[in-house]
Parts: sequence; structure tokens; C-alpha cells
Amino acid sequence: MNCAPAACRPRPVPNNAQLTRDGDTLRFSGVIDRAAVIALWPTARRGLAQIRQLDLHAVQGVDSAGLALLAELAGQLRPAAGERLCGTPPGLAELCAAYRLSPTLDFNAPAAAS
Repeated sequence: MNCAPAACRPRPVPNNAQLTRDGDTLRFSGVIDRAAVIALWPTARRGLAQIRQLDLHAVQGVDSAGLALLAELAGQLRPAAGERLCGTPPGLAELCAAYRLSPTLDFNAPAAAS
């Protein structure tokens, strides 16, 4: 079997996703995809009782696995006045529409228009 030369094979893109805690905010950055979810989930779920907001301003993109992580976290946030979600990364609005989620990642959004 002939394999493509190493120079022609696609290189894996390193996952640059990061998660930091800043007071009552979880700040995400990078691309929140399947690989990122696997890496970030253990850290993200710790101490959610103190978290009020998810900051997505530095997120460069999100896939359906990332959306699932964010929706799960948003659903567990402590109720507070103000927004639970800050920032709208590329692709988030389209995924929310496809999965019938509201912009705040609630599962009670009306059905998408046909």
C-alpha cells in the first residue's frame, strides 16, 4: 500500500483551548471542540456552585461537543441577576439554532423555522 509522503499528510492541529477561573466567572479561550471538552471537563465541573457566568469572548470556535459542554455548564450555574453567558464565538449561534437552544443555551427555545 502506498502512503502519502509525510510532508503531504495533514498535520493535527494542536488544541489551544484553555479554561481559567476569575472570581465567579469561567473564562474559556481557544477552540472548544471534542478534544477540548475531554481535556476541560474535569476542571470545568469543579466548584460550579460558585460560578455565575461563562465568558466566551476569547473562544475562536465551537463544535457540537463544545456546545454540549457549554449547555451543561450553563444549566448548572447558580441563578443570579445578569447574563450567564458572555460573548458569542463563531459558530455558536448556528449550533444553537440547529439544536433548538436559546442564545443563553436553554433547551426551551422555539422550533427553528422551516
